[in-house]
Amino acid sequence: MSRRRLEPPPLPKRPYRDSLLVNLALAFVILVIARLTDGDFGRAITFAIAYFVFATAWNWWRFRQRLQREERP
Repeated sequence: MSRRRLEPPPLPKRPYRDSLLVNLALAFVILVIARLTDGDFGRAITFAIAYFVFATAWNWWRFRQRLQREERP
């Protein structure tokens, strides 16, 4: 059986903005879960900020790599 390599899905119209908003929403989910479970909210804020920064940086780096790869002939 041969494996076919799937094409990556098309980029959204505004990939940087979209990834920023999704990561912001997920960071907010971290805070909501901490509040609902009576967790340490200060620690949750730290984790939410760290998640947001690293996930957004990762997404943007990957989008940039993909855009550069698609520009090459």
